[in-house]
Amino acid sequence: MESPHGAAVAAEDFGLEGPRGWVFRNVTFSAEPGSLVAIEGPSGSGRTCLLLALTGRMRTTEGHARTGGLRLPGQAAAVRGIAALGPVPAVSELDPAFTVAEHLNERALLQGRYGASLRALLRPRAERRAVAAARVDKALDAAGLDLATLPKAGRTSVRDLERLEALRLSVALALIGEPRLLAVDDTDLKLRDAERDRAWELLRSVAEAGTTVLAVCSEAPKDALVVRTAPATEEPATEEETADA
Repeated sequence: MESPHGAAVAAEDFGLEGPRGWVFRNVTFSAEPGSLVAIEGPSGSGRTCLLLALTGRMRTTEGHARTGGLRLPGQAAAVRGIAALGPVPAVSELDPAFTVAEHLNERALLQGRYGASLRALLRPRAERRAVAAARVDKALDAAGLDLATLPKAGRTSVRDLERLEALRLSVALALIGEPRLLAVDDTDLKLRDAERDRAWELLRSVAEAGTTVLAVCSEAPKDALVVRTAPATEEPATEEETADA
């Protein structure tokens, strides 16, 4: 039975064909709610496109998938309502000119305006602000981002953040909406070994708290459910299929 928070994710012969051929193909796997799923493969193997397809943001051409019990590609709009994007280049990037506080305040405002129920919108303004502040604090705690440790606290510009700090901020922003699925691209890009370990610790903690995590990477941790993509001339394989070979 699916948990009330995390979203189960499964795909069967899932594929996307573009003008130049197959972007990814024959993707088959099944992940329980609260799983840490690593989409592993070389750059250019369709990792990001698969991530976007599983979160309802890219329409596929072959097979099907289910995210949170919702069928893809047919119910993509509903999937977008339960899946949040962390950092994805050219899709959900941080604005380097914004401060950390500006990003957080903007996301909390949007969540309060468009993600709240009518009853919540009718609450007194002070109560709505308190709820928004609590959401932000909870998301920062889940992402392991302590504003007091930043050079200028909340006034620190995004351009001055270290790569791992920026990842934590992106995750916090996504978690403000309390999604059932969190999707992160380029998880281990430009990270040193120790930083890579901390990045996976972060995503593992999010999954352990109940939110299913999809994370694109070049090298997956041993405890993740691994879905491997491959160049268009090859067929992707799950970790289980590789182990059977």
